[in-house]
Amino acid sequence: MRIGAEVRPVIAPQHVLVPTLGRPREDEALAYALETFPDADVTFLAVLTPLDAPLSEGGVLERGEERTDQARRSATAVLESVTNSDSLDRVAIETAEGRPGTVVPRYASEEGVDHVVMYGSENGSVGFLRRFLGRGIAATVVERTPRPVTVLE
Repeated sequence: MRIGAEVRPVIAPQHVLVPTLGRPREDEALAYALETFPDADVTFLAVLTPLDAPLSEGGVLERGEERTDQARRSATAVLESVTNSDSLDRVAIETAEGRPGTVVPRYASEEGVDHVVMYGSENGSVGFLRRFLGRGIAATVVERTPRPVTVLE
C-alpha cells in the first residue's frame, strides 16, 4: 500500500456467483464460496455451452431440454456433495446457455452479483494447443467481469 493512499473498507459480498461448466474440481469453488462468504447468497450457475461451440460442458452434446435437465441434476449433485443442510437455503441453482466468457460476466452484471468464484484450471494446455484453443475461460471471465473474481487453481 502506498503511504497516503485512500483506504477503502472491504465489504463482504451479499451475492456470490459460482459458475459450473461440468468440469472436475468445480465443487472446490463452491465449497470455497460457501466457507469464505458465510453470509452471502450463492448462485451456482450451470453454463450450457452452445452446440455449435468447439467444446460443451463435460463433453456432452445432447439437444434441447435434456441438456438443461442434466446440467441442473449435475449441479444439484455437486451442491449436495459439498454443503450441509444449513447452507442449502442460501444456494440457488440457475442455468444459462452461451459461451462462458460471455454468460458469466453478463449474469454477474444483470443479477447484482458482488463476487465471482470459479475454478480456473485450463487442463494444462500449453504451446500449440493453447494457441489453438485460445485464451482460458477464467482469464476471459476476469477480464470481462466488472466485479471481483477469485480463480482457484
